[in-house]
Order: sequence, then C-alpha cells, then structure tokens
Amino acid sequence: MNITQEKIDNLNTVVKVSIKPEDYRDRVEKAIKVQAKKAKLPGFRPGMVPSAHIKKMYGKSILVDEINNLLNDSLTNYITESKLDVLGQPLPKVDESKEFNWDYNDDFEFDYEIGLAPEFELDFSSADKLVYYNIQADEETLQSRIKNLRKSYGKMSNPEVSSDDDVLYAQLAQLSPDGSVFEDGINSTASVRLDQIKDEEIKKSLTGLKKDDVVELDVQKAFDGDAFQISKLLNISEEDARELKSKFSLTVKNVNRLEEADLDQEFFDKLFGAGVVTSEEEFVEKIRAEIESMMAQNADQKLHNDIVKFGLEKFQLELPDDFLKRWLKATNQNLTDDELEKGYDDFARNLRWTLIENKVITANSLEIKYEDVFETAKQRLDAQFKMYSPQALPEDQLAQYTVQFLQNKENANKIFEEVKTAKVLDFLKTVVTLDKQDIEYSKFLELN
Repeated sequence: MNITQEKIDNLNTVVKVSIKPEDYRDRVEKAIKVQAKKAKLPGFRPGMVPSAHIKKMYGKSILVDEINNLLNDSLTNYITESKLDVLGQPLPKVDESKEFNWDYNDDFEFDYEIGLAPEFELDFSSADKLVYYNIQADEETLQSRIKNLRKSYGKMSNPEVSSDDDVLYAQLAQLSPDGSVFEDGINSTASVRLDQIKDEEIKKSLTGLKKDDVVELDVQKAFDGDAFQISKLLNISEEDARELKSKFSLTVKNVNRLEEADLDQEFFDKLFGAGVVTSEEEFVEKIRAEIESMMAQNADQKLHNDIVKFGLEKFQLELPDDFLKRWLKATNQNLTDDELEKGYDDFARNLRWTLIENKVITANSLEIKYEDVFETAKQRLDAQFKMYSPQALPEDQLAQYTVQFLQNKENANKIFEEVKTAKVLDFLKTVVTLDKQDIEYSKFLELN
C-alpha cells in the first residue's frame, strides 16, 4: 500500500491511497472463512458451508467491505502519524474515469480531500485589556426579588376588586369583527396574570374588575405578540397564536390575590433553615448576596463573550471554507443550500473560537476532569430542583440523579463543553489585564 499527500495550500490537501491485491487478499480470504463458519444456508450444516461457495455468492460484497475497512484504517493511521490537524472528515473525490472490476486482482486508487486547521501562535498577554464588571444589586432588583419570595410563601385571597398584581380567573371567548362572540371560535378558561400584561393601557382596563364583569381584550397587544404566552392562555398552538388577529371577550370568574408573607422568623426559617437568619436586616443582606452571586455568572458570561470577540479579531483565522461547506452538505443530507449559506458564518465563527480554545487548553496543559463535569452537572440539577421546591435534595439522592443525567451522551457533552469554557475563561482571567469596574445591575443590562 502506498499513501501520498498532495498539498493544495495551507488549508487544503489531497491524500491518495493506492492499494494492490497483495494488500487486501489475505483480509478478504479471512473474512470469507469467518462468514462461512457463521452462514446458515439450505443444504449445508451450520458452520460447514464451503468458503468457495461463500466467495461465489457474497465475494464481491465482502471485497467491497474489506477495501472500505482497509481504507478507513490506513487513512486514520496516516492522519495520526502525519499529525494532520483535520477539520471535519476526509471527503472522497469522485473520479468517474476510474472503473474497478472487483475481481480480487484490481489495483485501487482513492483520493480524499482534507481540510486543515490554520496554524497560528497563541499570544494572549497582559497587554490585552478587557473590562470585567462587578455587578451590584440595585434597589429595584433587590426589592423585586424580595417581593417574589414573599409572594411564593404568601397566602391566597379573593378580593372583590382586582388590582395591579392580581390574577384574573376568566372565560375568554373569541370575537367576530362585529364584536359578537364567534360561533365555534376559541373558548378558553384561563388565569390571566396582570403582572405579565405588557401594555399599560390594557393592564389598567383589567384593574378594578369584579366577578362577572366583561371587558374586551386584545391578546396580541396585551402580551406584545408573545406567541408562547398567548398559546398557553388560549390552549392553542404557537403557530396559531402567531397568526391570531381576533379580539376576545374576558368574563371574570374570580379575582385571586397572593398576599405577601410577613417578614417574620417563620418565613426566614422556611427559606434558609431554622435560625440561619434571625432579622430583616440579615434577610435583606442574604438576598443581596444571593443576587450578586448570580450576577457574577452574568459578569463571567459578558467577559467570555468579550474575550471571544477579542480573540477572533486578534487571530483572524482563515478556514478552508469551500471544503467545509461541501463537508457540511455531505454529512447533512437534508441541509439546503439556502440554510447552509445563512448558517455558515455562525458555524465558522464557533469553529474558529473552538480552535483557539483548544489551543489554550493544550498549550497550557489544562485538564478537564470527570469530577469537574460531575460537580457542574450536580449544581445545574440542584438549581433546577430548587425552582420547584426550596427544600434541598439529600446529597446522596442528588448524586444519584447526576449519575443518571450524565449517562445521556448529549447531556454529558453539554456539561463537558460548559466546563471546558469555564476552564479556558478562568485561565485567561489570569493572563489578560482586567479593568474591574463596579456597575449596577440595571446599567449592566443596558450593555447587552
């Protein structure tokens, strides 16, 4: 067997694999004998089918399989031994002038196009300066969080008249253009949360209502065209919600109000455990710390986005774009040319950053350990469970759920990539110069 490489340019090469009969005959004969022992054919006892019979019946398909196996093995070994930094996968070049007899005496030659990763020097340094925000909880954000927590542990009441933050339990009926109820139209019983109404004028029209009051509601305007919320409210598909033009009559069945819990010891103990917080001042500071801890993740995400943008501009990596587009089409048969063109820039951007990220890891011997992946997955699951119940899961039960979660390959890959991103970010924080700036959360949101 002979393998040669014809370099087209720094990003593209063609590998030629030449195979002679002596390279594959032994493999084929061995495969035929194995098949003969397994074959169950009429007129022969199991395991006693002559190899010549198998060769006559299935020899050509066995030859094709073995040539393919030999090609895959030899090409993989060549790429590894030659230390080619391959992007995507090798693509076979179709040459219609080459015809093979597949008669065990053919000389085969196959050409493969290969896209190569660009070579570049990694030179992040202290000369690279980026802003790192220390986000502080502003009073509005703090009070909003406290209000939500108090409501979560509050008591339900049924006032006679609705106000800003109430929930209207109501009957919604679709209206015809003339204002009458549309026969066989959409009819839904739903809870309308006034704090989710986007339009202030509509929100005002829904306050001061009593049981059995009827008002007209423009759901598209009320929810600012949010198809998801409208679909849930009316029990229809999101597609239908997007196309919906009708207005609705809203008949109040009941007014529900969630009264805020008192800032007392019972409330503090429910939130944090017995005796952990014993005063309103401690409670406020505890909530502030939790908010700012979450905001630190937002700051890291902002820094990560800024580093990605900075790195892509700094290194300006070229890619074998034509090859990658052909590879994407070859490996995604349902991908249209239009989808490819629209999505390629994002794909190429992510690939460039992945190359930079991988180089940071290899050049600095950064390790991604299973313990890191496991701990990150456990934290994510713990946060999800706390969304439904403030009561923490026992450690052994949470660990068991984490093991099950990571047995799913897609979940494991997602968490691995998350840990990898965090490792690279933590490392680069120690390399580049960070201009640390305090900023209130409301101002931080304006940056994005």
